[in-house]
Amino acid sequence: MSAASSLPAQGAAMAAASGWRRRLADLLYRRSTLALLLLLVPPLLWFGVVYLGSLLALLLQSGYTFDDFTMAVTPDWTLDNFRALLDPRHPLFDANIDIVLRTLAMACAVTVAGAVIAFPIAYYMARYARGAWKGFFYVAVMLPMWASYIVKAYAWTVILARGGIVYWCVDTLGLDGVLEAVLALPLVGGTSLSTSHLGRFLVFTYIWLPFMILPIQAALERVPASLLQASADLGATPAQTFRTVILPLAFPGVVAGSIFTFSLTLGDYIIPSLVGPSGYFIGNMVYTMQGSIGNIPMAAAFTVVPIVIIGLYLTAARKLGAFDAL
Repeated sequence: MSAASSLPAQGAAMAAASGWRRRLADLLYRRSTLALLLLLVPPLLWFGVVYLGSLLALLLQSGYTFDDFTMAVTPDWTLDNFRALLDPRHPLFDANIDIVLRTLAMACAVTVAGAVIAFPIAYYMARYARGAWKGFFYVAVMLPMWASYIVKAYAWTVILARGGIVYWCVDTLGLDGVLEAVLALPLVGGTSLSTSHLGRFLVFTYIWLPFMILPIQAALERVPASLLQASADLGATPAQTFRTVILPLAFPGVVAGSIFTFSLTLGDYIIPSLVGPSGYFIGNMVYTMQGSIGNIPMAAAFTVVPIVIIGLYLTAARKLGAFDAL
């Protein structure tokens, strides 16, 4: 077939394809509900099958039985895994509740410290930084998020180790005695900063700080300047304006940021493995149970703990209006 004779056939095929696309476009335009369903089905399938499906499978396995002698998991239903977490009469209860409380205490401490450190930075970014200076702050806050999480965690093990940068600064300032006194405190210290709860707390706070700064900054950006001017016109001092105007309006942003810092600390298993003294957190307990021991039912039961805690936390955050600041 010559090129000239094939042109009408190609034109007919293009016209047919164009007509089919036009009819489909007309149909979706008339049936807006159908168009919406076609847009939502792929993400809903992904969310439903991959996320909720894996979560339900995990919850299902938390009721299975693990044989300590054969190291095998059988689908025989038992509540023994949850008794080990909830029943004080269970022989493993004390050890397990210690892991939960240790993780929860660290998550709360990191969240509070993150809010205290982040608020002045976010306030300056929202109220005073302008132009290129504001862009610089945005880049400075987000720059750590662009680096590898593992690299940052390993870098901190070097920074906090004896002979590292922190010890060099402390030695230069003549604060060795103060640092050793802090490291001698129970529940805080350790043999060095890199093997202490304090060092672990510093790394957690540094890693998750950007997730606290940005929601607070977004909330502060929405505080109308006219309210601050009205407060000043009515004779309020800066402290009164901060306490009665700025802080209540920025509080949803603080709660929104705390959702990130609290949940990320609660589920992390890399930092507790690299920095700080021995002792499990929920994350590396799950990793050990599933990866090293093969006790998947107990690992699944442990994962239910942060799910429940985060569920309660999100419920409280929703009532405080935190999701309005996301």
